[in-house]
Amino acid sequence: MRRSLALVTAFLALAAVQNAAATTPKAPSPTKGVVLVNTNLALEQARAAGTGIVLTKDGEIITNNHVIAGATTIKVTIPATHRTYAADVMGYDVTDDIALLKLEGASNLATATIGNSAKLKVGQATRAVGNANGGGKLIVTRGKVVGLNRTISVQQEDGSFSKLANLVASTAKLVPGDSGGPLIDASGRVIGVDAAGSASGSSTVGFAIAINKAVSITKQIATSRASQLVHIGATAFIGIQAQDGPNGVLVGGVIPGSPAEAAGLAAGDVITSIDNVTITDAADLRAVLFGHHPDDAITISYTDAAGTPATATLTLADGPPV
Repeated sequence: MRRSLALVTAFLALAAVQNAAATTPKAPSPTKGVVLVNTNLALEQARAAGTGIVLTKDGEIITNNHVIAGATTIKVTIPATHRTYAADVMGYDVTDDIALLKLEGASNLATATIGNSAKLKVGQATRAVGNANGGGKLIVTRGKVVGLNRTISVQQEDGSFSKLANLVASTAKLVPGDSGGPLIDASGRVIGVDAAGSASGSSTVGFAIAINKAVSITKQIATSRASQLVHIGATAFIGIQAQDGPNGVLVGGVIPGSPAEAAGLAAGDVITSIDNVTITDAADLRAVLFGHHPDDAITISYTDAAGTPATATLTLADGPPV
């Protein structure tokens, strides 16, 4: 009788273990909800590649702003199905390097599992997932958290530097093309948006924008709440090659078919104000246009190559994000 009781107890214990195993949620695949982002930068006669994270089944994708900056067209490929979608820019935050895309005609997409970056601890295991070197397939690298709430300086294409804050530092290696991909924890939850890598000697550190910060920005974009940092929708476009010049922005060239060409602007002109706001350099020009949208009308004051003051009113076109 005792043996029978012991046997029954053993079977019950085994059943309990098997039941627990059956009900314990399986960690999601590290590539679940991760997509390939490819851009055409027609004005620069170039192409670029990065990574994105699927937030919603109907195709809202978070990525880095620098992944889509300058893009005239954006294509997003779902690795699991090999289907490619055209993507529209819902909005972006240049300072925090976050952009939100919307895929055209997407439905029933697998979404990433979002974690909580506020609970991160130094030493936690991490994995970074991305379109490494634009190779067209997702690569996973392993590491651990080595720093929280970091701030770094990032060099821009024009040679200037900007600050990127609220970062998670990890030893998971990042290379070009990984930008916009997820940094995930041991449970497969996204804890950051990979943004930059740094190598010093034999040590490599990758930096990801904390996911709580990134999601907060995407929610602001999704609800069309513009601010000094967040631009909503399409980007306003004049159509000039802008250079810092004497007392304003020097027009280095005019793009054929652009609003600038229609308004009579020409290479050698120096823009000094827009709608009575003084323009001293290209940064001022970008700041003014940041608050505008396609189809807005603006008045430009400038001096031509001969030094003669002039004004022109033009309607802004739809251009690449900045």
